[in-house]
Amino acid sequence: MMAPVAINLGIKLHVLAEADDVSATTAATYTVGDYTDYDTLAAFAATVDVVTFDHEHVPTQHLHRLQDAGVKLAPGPDALVYAQDKLAMRRKMAELGLPQPDWRAVTTLDELLTAGDEIGWPVVLKTPRGGYDGKGVWVLDSAEDARAANVWFNGDHAALLVEAKVDFRSELSAQIARSTTGETKTYPVVETIQTDGVADIVKAPAPELDDTTANAARQAAETIANGVGVTGMLAVELFHTPDIAPGFMINELAMRPHNTGHWTQDGAVTSQFEQHLRAVLGLPLGATDPIVKYTVMKNYLGADNHDLYGAFGLAMAKYPAAKIHAYGKSVRPGRKIGHVNVLATDGDLDAALAAAIDAAEIIRHGTTDY
Repeated sequence: MMAPVAINLGIKLHVLAEADDVSATTAATYTVGDYTDYDTLAAFAATVDVVTFDHEHVPTQHLHRLQDAGVKLAPGPDALVYAQDKLAMRRKMAELGLPQPDWRAVTTLDELLTAGDEIGWPVVLKTPRGGYDGKGVWVLDSAEDARAANVWFNGDHAALLVEAKVDFRSELSAQIARSTTGETKTYPVVETIQTDGVADIVKAPAPELDDTTANAARQAAETIANGVGVTGMLAVELFHTPDIAPGFMINELAMRPHNTGHWTQDGAVTSQFEQHLRAVLGLPLGATDPIVKYTVMKNYLGADNHDLYGAFGLAMAKYPAAKIHAYGKSVRPGRKIGHVNVLATDGDLDAALAAAIDAAEIIRHGTTDY
């Protein structure tokens, strides 16, 4: 999704892909290689001017070696670690004085039981590294549930993260871009709806968020971006807690274009993908103003229809204003394979939401009679 804006700006993209059939290979020049192998990374980095990321799983120690060898990384490993390691992130948020759930690092079942008693059940147990889209996350309602979790203390992690299960009104995302020059631009805070741990719907801007809380959330994103020295796009996932000042708590961070920012492709003056390129190359950042009052983004996940393109015409005919984006991925049940953006040009958020949901379901099932 960065390729179209790269073409517009005359920028050449070169992708280190895991295999010939991954979706990014259809959009840019690519090399197949293992991103966990240092020699592969070093050889690839020698062919480009700047290295950036579409996920956080490249080993931190390799990134430090590349940086020491003079490779330009955006973001650098000292920033990216806070998206890679949830325990490091929690410690940094505490250092920056930002609101977050009560949390502990635990290495044994006894420590988990003590933490649960101190924090108050239920709690959420997370693997510090590697989890995403609900993976590596377990809700423990009681000490009995925690005892069943003893299998997770198997030596794979030096420690696990346990934190309070937050009673929130909704989930939010505050995105910001930070350039190599230090310039920053925030986007409007959006509301996200999660289904089975996967971002499903985004309403931009968040319709039930007061200005004071929204401004505080954007300021928190700026504090984080500057505090960790990120380069590129940063998504700060938040819990909306209107009864607890300042009205939100920080959940997780992502240092890349993020699913919660896909609405910007059609609903903002500058998309997150163009903004990321501008930021990592030190170009002036673009305006982040919404084009209309509301934009709705709806993911479509794999279902029974494998001929996605064959269903696009049905969705387009019913909803001419819908903007369909496909990821070029093979269809698997529950896999994110694309999204639909609908702009509420008349300000009717409910109508835009209904259109986005229906269009996505038509694509998923290949029929208007699903």
